[in-house]
Amino acid sequence: MTSVAGATRASRAGVGRVLTGPRSAWTAPLVIWAASRMLSTALLAAVYLLATANGWTFASHRQDPSFFTFSGSWDASFYRAIAEHGYPGTLPTDDAGHVQPNAWAFLPVFPAVVRVVMTLTGASFWVAGVVVASIAGAVACVLLYRLVLAVGSPRRARWATVLFAFAPTGFLLQVAYAESLLLALLFGALLALVRRRYWWIAPLGIVAAFTKPGVLALALALAVHLVVRWVEAQRSGRSVEVFPWRERVVIVVSGLVVAAAGLAWPVVASTVTGRPDAYLETELSWWVGFVGRQHFAPLTPWFTMASTWLGPLGVVLVLAVLAGAVWFWTRRGVRALGTDVLAFTASYGLYLVAVFLPQQSLPRLLMPMAPLLGSDPFVGTRRRAVTWSVVGVCLQPVAIVLLWFLGYP
Repeated sequence: MTSVAGATRASRAGVGRVLTGPRSAWTAPLVIWAASRMLSTALLAAVYLLATANGWTFASHRQDPSFFTFSGSWDASFYRAIAEHGYPGTLPTDDAGHVQPNAWAFLPVFPAVVRVVMTLTGASFWVAGVVVASIAGAVACVLLYRLVLAVGSPRRARWATVLFAFAPTGFLLQVAYAESLLLALLFGALLALVRRRYWWIAPLGIVAAFTKPGVLALALALAVHLVVRWVEAQRSGRSVEVFPWRERVVIVVSGLVVAAAGLAWPVVASTVTGRPDAYLETELSWWVGFVGRQHFAPLTPWFTMASTWLGPLGVVLVLAVLAGAVWFWTRRGVRALGTDVLAFTASYGLYLVAVFLPQQSLPRLLMPMAPLLGSDPFVGTRRRAVTWSVVGVCLQPVAIVLLWFLGYP
């Protein structure tokens, strides 16, 4: 009995060293990531086996059904087409000449990386895509941990990473989507911003801009950072000493470069296809099933979706959501994360409201806001953190069934 108790104490001490020791900035998030992958893999495998045994219809590649092809459902089919064949030179259209959904809605970095892995290993897209996404998910967990640690505490960093990895959408960190790669790049760039290592932001932002849309939020966060530092330097009475001109120049250059990269893909699409509206019309083609054919105007998609399905009540609901978001970002426990995290997450939220039509993929698109998980509303107390963790674990199988079978996530 004594030996068992001693072994238990030693085991707890070992776990403690991993989570709180001198190397915990690496070990803690990797342990959290590994544990979350065991859960997500088990849930995905269980659903896959259940669906296969009962002949359920789902979106994965069925010519060679396997766990990896199941993990390459929905958008992954477009990434596969890009990795294996590139982008179409002509946009597909229906009989009326309307652009149909096509690969130009998906950016090239993730399929390019997967293609390299396929070439080096001989693996199929399905296997290589899961491997790349899983490794990127591990990097995203490490960088999120370090980001929250930089603006908070080790306890907040651990719990924020747990909530992120075990979230209802946590399974997307290992499927053949570009999400985990984008998150790793964004968290890395935001960490560089918090630590004032400005030269890292532009290269990370450029790669992120060609991984998934949304990097314009990073450019706006840089602008906010510049203004805040400028004002603080002026108030100090030692402007140049507190905020050297070389840092100001780097911030401005990085912001302009990231903004240009964020706007570049529509130009690439129009150049290759010969249609100036190639990218916009491709994106709008996904709206048809929800709101019919629409002309795009910034800041209107949420109102369009809500009014189409709920009428005037939908508009009121959107206004209430926006008011709630403003209230959330102005809470003291959230503001404690610092200007940089607030500027990025609020800018990203503004981006979603400005250009995105809210539907079932909204939970996935909210994942770049994960740094907010280090704030008081989520991890202010142990009970609160544990409660949110349990909610995430319980909702993940629900999310897998709803998103992986009933609608693309």
